[in-house]
Amino acid sequence: MSTHLLPLLAPVALLLAAFAGFHTPGRRPGSVPRLAEAAALSAFVIALLSAGLLAVAGAGTSPLLGAKGIGLSVRLDAVSATMLVLVSFVGWTVVRYTATYLDGEDRQGTFTGWLCATLASVLLLVQAGNLAHFVLAWIATSLLLHRLLLFYPNRPTAQRAARKKAITARIGDASLIGAAILLLVGYGSSDIATITEMARAGQEVSVAAWAAGLIALAALLKSAQFPTHGWVTEVMETPTPVSALLHAGVINGGGFLLIRFADVMLLSPGVLSVLVMIGGFTALFGSLVMLTQPAVKTSLAWSTVAQMGFMVLQCGLALFPLALLHIVAHSFYKAHAFLAAGGAVEGVAAIRRPGPVAIPNGVAVGRAFVAALAIYAVVGAIFGFAAKPPQAVALGAILIFGVAYLLAQGLAGAAPAFLTRRTALYAIAASTAYFALQTVAEWTLTGPLPKTPAPGPLEWALLVLVVVSFGLVAVAQSMFPLWAYHPAAAGLRVHLSNGLYANAVFDRLLGGWSARKIS
Repeated sequence: MSTHLLPLLAPVALLLAAFAGFHTPGRRPGSVPRLAEAAALSAFVIALLSAGLLAVAGAGTSPLLGAKGIGLSVRLDAVSATMLVLVSFVGWTVVRYTATYLDGEDRQGTFTGWLCATLASVLLLVQAGNLAHFVLAWIATSLLLHRLLLFYPNRPTAQRAARKKAITARIGDASLIGAAILLLVGYGSSDIATITEMARAGQEVSVAAWAAGLIALAALLKSAQFPTHGWVTEVMETPTPVSALLHAGVINGGGFLLIRFADVMLLSPGVLSVLVMIGGFTALFGSLVMLTQPAVKTSLAWSTVAQMGFMVLQCGLALFPLALLHIVAHSFYKAHAFLAAGGAVEGVAAIRRPGPVAIPNGVAVGRAFVAALAIYAVVGAIFGFAAKPPQAVALGAILIFGVAYLLAQGLAGAAPAFLTRRTALYAIAASTAYFALQTVAEWTLTGPLPKTPAPGPLEWALLVLVVVSFGLVAVAQSMFPLWAYHPAAAGLRVHLSNGLYANAVFDRLLGGWSARKIS
């Protein structure tokens, strides 16, 4: 038996724990929490061993456990190994947290079972080596997550959010099934590695553009991109472990889909351009709405919308290694943020804010942006701008705008000297970290993922549009305290806090205002 089948043991362990949870569905279900934690830890260890196997034996695809292209097969490469380690570690953390968080709940065993089953489906997805395996795991992940979203089935908000999620998920499932059929017919193989190798070799089939479009649609719906983002911000009725698993794991499925089929996506520059526009707008939209949310978990949900938009933007710019790096960083951050949300609220409430608030004026904001871009240019020159694709340089400029916002606080007239020095160090550290991590990601993932192609006229126009848009929003955010009390600003805040009513329109279209019972 092929050693590349080793990753399959990870979801098997979790499925055994899930069956134990379903067998003991009630309150304090005996040894089920400990068994689930042991299964999750075993999955993490298996993921680490799989990464070690990749380092020793190299990338490869296991034999098919099935017939006629339908069955299970494992693709072990740098992309799948990274996702296996990430998902299993986050899953282990969430399962450990669940044992305490749900202690005493009437259906603790059932919840633990659905949680382990969902984790198993995500692990099956990220290691899929053929189209049938990938599609089935994709659909299973969505269906199992639906059960977790409705853990409290009588709550109207949970019903509405789950209903919207179910509708968008079914459209995404249909899109992915259509893409899989087109790829199977066009390339004559269901093996994902074979399809991507043929696409990278330039074998563009007549259905490639249609397949890329359907893949993009499935990814956009999975990643909660505008205007189908509303369900993500409404799933606060679920237990906190579900929020952590959703925002740190399941929602990354859209980005993983684009990354896994990166070579196919490069055959359709028009589809990538659409990803840039939708992802860029969603990132800006989500980040602005996030700042107006009073509830911690809702603010984190809008942060996820923005982060997923930025990840889709990266994929649209063909920066697939950086998109995978973004998935890893965001998953760790968001899992910690949700699991520690309660403590964060208590910590903020206990903070005393002595002295005046440092509000930067226009001069301080201008100096901050000039200083941040200068630091970025110097650090980039040290790392070698010439060796970087223009898309990566532009992306770094967008990231440095966030540092410029911090610099503006440090350069404000009322800011203490230590804050000014600290923000300057932040700018240097952020620029250095960006280029260093980019270099590591490109070195690690060169081969499994394609190189970023040189931009054409359309790509250059989109790059300029994206950088200018993010720059203007960053300047507006930096200067917001100066006009925060203007009547126009108060009205804008109300509109933004309601997400510009896009979710309300989507609700009305789906009939989501009524609290319908969902089986």
